Amino acid sequence: MIINDPVHGFIDIPKGIITSLVKHPYFVRLNRIEQLGATSYVYPGGCHTRFSHSIGTLHLITIALETLRNKGCDISPHEAESVKIAMLLHDIGHGPMSHCLERHFVECMSHEELSLLLMKQLNNEFNGQLSTAIEIFTDRYPKHFLHELICSQLDMDRLDYLCRDSFFAGVREGNIGVERIIKMLNVRDDRLVVEAKGIYTIENYLMSRRLMYWQVYLHKTTLAASETLSTTILRAKELASAGLSLPSPHCLEYFLRNKVNKEFIDNNPQFLDQFIMLDDSDIISAIKEWTRHHDKTLSLLASNYTNRNLYKVKELATPIDTQTMIQLHHDVAARLNIAPDCAHYFVRPREVSQMLYSTADDHINIVMKDNTVRDISNFSELLHSEMVDRRSRRHYLFIQRGIEINNKTYFTALQTNKPLE
Repeated sequence: MIINDPVHGFIDIPKGIITSLVKHPYFVRLNRIEQLGATSYVYPGGCHTRFSHSIGTLHLITIALETLRNKGCDISPHEAESVKIAMLLHDIGHGPMSHCLERHFVECMSHEELSLLLMKQLNNEFNGQLSTAIEIFTDRYPKHFLHELICSQLDMDRLDYLCRDSFFAGVREGNIGVERIIKMLNVRDDRLVVEAKGIYTIENYLMSRRLMYWQVYLHKTTLAASETLSTTILRAKELASAGLSLPSPHCLEYFLRNKVNKEFIDNNPQFLDQFIMLDDSDIISAIKEWTRHHDKTLSLLASNYTNRNLYKVKELATPIDTQTMIQLHHDVAARLNIAPDCAHYFVRPREVSQMLYSTADDHINIVMKDNTVRDISNFSELLHSEMVDRRSRRHYLFIQRGIEINNKTYFTALQTNKPLE
């Protein structure tokens, strides 16, 4: 099986279980989930899928395994196949709209935990052939470096999504030397390391990732689109849990009406059958229907998202205080003629953050010319102390577009975080 990928070219899918998994309904479902969620409202080309990303990671990990074997690393054929399976299925637990609606439908689980549940189901279906892949995915396999290829600060997941998202969004920030990075990989003491001559490529990779976050993933209009989508679903859940009728596909209605927490899952293990039926098309079709719903808050939120009437965004120097938020809620409720307890849907604070490099996670280790291994942060000219283990934070206020903040006192309070008089 060969797939023509616009980023990596022709990708050969190995025969056997990997081809069977690519054709499985669980994996095919990823064709109906966009990689970047609502980001395509900002970058129209960024509408590629989790399916293409997962195939891309399979391609990169195949190259990485071949590179490590050629350098003398002991990787058996079974281990290689298992790592490929784990990499292929690492995102299979993503819900609709990817990270935009993370934990909106299954509150107590991340997409990684849902991926693991689905992998276990597939393991039963394929008579235990995924057992080693699951051990590698959960870092319970003796060779830790195999897990690092899938999940670390320099894994194949990040390498693919940076170059793929950059390519489809039409920005250059994520244009990194993926193949060079992979060719510089090696293993020391069961840990992935990078050869010293690849240091500048790694520095470029880290900076490119940082730029991609602020330029694409955390772009303020991207955040506004995501917040508009999120609040629409939250209002729908509030109404559905109160017993109101909402036109929506059955699988979506299931998650709107039920609070899917740990207790619910323990009593309803079949929830996963509903989850795998859920994808972007269910969300989009439901939101279109909700634009005509009799609940004014839901219909306005749904119309905002459907018609790209996204929140107006203001960046604040510091988090907004409670008194100012109360005043904003009161003002917005009056201007929109809605109940005060619904105003929080139309004026919302949010903090976003991003970290360039963390020494608390798996390190990016460099093999020096004298064969010693050092963390990249110990000697990199680019990663000075103020950039390591430090989160860059930004504070935003999202407010319903069309509500103007012209009053000078009002505007000053928002910018300086002083309470309104």
